[in-house]
Amino acid sequence: MPRVAYSQGDREKIRQALIAAALALMARQGMQHTTVEQIYRAVGISRSFFYTFFPTKEDLVVEAFYQQQPRVLERLEALLADPALTWREGAEEFFRQCCQGEQSGLAVMSVEEQQLLFRRLSPESFQLFRQRQGQLFAALLETLGVRPSRERVQLFTNLCLSILVIRRSVPQALPFLVPEAADETARCQIRALVDVLAAMAAEDAAAGG
Repeated sequence: MPRVAYSQGDREKIRQALIAAALALMARQGMQHTTVEQIYRAVGISRSFFYTFFPTKEDLVVEAFYQQQPRVLERLEALLADPALTWREGAEEFFRQCCQGEQSGLAVMSVEEQQLLFRRLSPESFQLFRQRQGQLFAALLETLGVRPSRERVQLFTNLCLSILVIRRSVPQALPFLVPEAADETARCQIRALVDVLAAMAAEDAAAGG
């Protein structure tokens, strides 16, 4: 069978399709349960052709999370711009959608998945991932009307990820937490997080921005 010659444009379309398929699968079933075979079959290519785009599954996962970042920011912007919602309602709905990624189409990692990805990233890749993560959370703070100082970005990152990770990890990685109360637990944590953000915004306003 003759080998198909793909143009650079064709290859880029396939690459983007692989990323989109990975994000959709990870949002529904998590990173651990998403396989390379599921991804390349969803796009309609072979395993060997897949590896000409991404040397490992982890390379694809990292790129997928990078490409998800603008979508996350756009979702927050849309909710805050909705005239039917107050600032608090828009912020709380945003964090709720992030927690329930299987419903909202956002990929979120559990405790086990974070550990697994960390072990397989090179130190350079991890530092880049951390840098890109910090840029996203700084942009989210700015969108929420909060001055993104280094200390605030660090705190905001930890507060957000602790909510997302706990919600995503019950009960598989956190078996002693009560799964029936997972959603209400996340809602309580989200309300507390938004209280913190509101206090930061008020502090900025009092200081003249």
